Amino acid sequence: EEFNALAGLQFIHLGLTSRDITENVELMQIRDSLVLIRSEVLGVLGLLASQMDQHRNLVMVGRTHNVPAQLTTLGKRFATIAEELLFALQRLDSFLDRLPLRGFRGPVGTTQDLFDLVGGQAKALEAEISESLGFSHILDSTGQIYPRSIDFEVLSTLVQLSSALSNLAIMVRLMSGAGLLSEGFADGQVGSSAMPHKVNPRSSERISGLAVVLKGYLSMISEISGDSWNEGDVSCSVVRRIALPDAFLAIDGMFQTAATVLREVSVSREAIMEEVEQYLPYIASTRFLTAAMKAGMDRESAYRKIQGAALLSLRDREAGREVNFLKLLADDPEFPLDVSQLQQEISTLQTLPMAERQVETLLERIKEVVETQGASGVNFQEII
Repeated sequence: EEFNALAGLQFIHLGLTSRDITENVELMQIRDSLVLIRSEVLGVLGLLASQMDQHRNLVMVGRTHNVPAQLTTLGKRFATIAEELLFALQRLDSFLDRLPLRGFRGPVGTTQDLFDLVGGQAKALEAEISESLGFSHILDSTGQIYPRSIDFEVLSTLVQLSSALSNLAIMVRLMSGAGLLSEGFADGQVGSSAMPHKVNPRSSERISGLAVVLKGYLSMISEISGDSWNEGDVSCSVVRRIALPDAFLAIDGMFQTAATVLREVSVSREAIMEEVEQYLPYIASTRFLTAAMKAGMDRESAYRKIQGAALLSLRDREAGREVNFLKLLADDPEFPLDVSQLQQEISTLQTLPMAERQVETLLERIKEVVETQGASGVNFQEII
């Protein structure tokens, strides 16, 4: 009505229904929003690359089940997150290539009203409008509404993109709790109203919270997927007008906050090195196992001997007694390695060439994406 009043003509509704406008406009909004999110993906990839490059050789304690396991590097940790985001970016690009326009098909999708109005020109008119809106695909057979499973793919793509950010946030929260890094603390920021000393990773906590919100919107959209009621029904509108825009706001907040964290994160190399020193003899247990096997001991016997000495020394640590894991192990008459041989295995452990190579590989992949795939305003060398 507003368009007709401004134009002084009443042609806009001929041969069409309101859903011919709203469904196509919403697909345009979805596409344009995904393109905006894509630019944020590239920016965060560049910032991850900076952290990867800066900390590629910083050896630290790697954890599985959040328990000390083996050595890794902080650069590799950032690289693992970057690779997850790169994989999600491939899905986003594929979806953008496939995303169709609903088309201009009238109340039940037959195009009959438009055909009655313009005859054989209906298909050409639809193609011309689609091209002007920047779409290369149009749904061939749809009802009044396009399938809401398309919305489900939109939301699931956003959740997949957010997963790398969620893992980044959890990494920062865990390392911050152990005193290994800080995400930054602004002037006037309060960690706790009751405990003045606290420096909470509140930005990373916000990312984790928004990840839950985003998954909630995915759950909402999943409920209207496969619920089109023949040629269409408007019960889905209640869900979509909340879930679609708010999901994009949520992931936008996640990317902006993640960028802030990556720019401001402060790493405590001394604390990381101290933790490595504390756990290094235990982390070397796999090396001890391999060396014992090479010396002729069967694997299961070697495993039990190393495990027994490790658990005994850890109990000594918990009780406040002097700890000497290597001596406990070497003093076992059935174990084939002495203290000097065990120390030799430890001395060769703190260089991780394979981890460094993985970081290099990911840096090259990110560079290619950022520099060659449309990262407007993003200069990889400046970021690094």
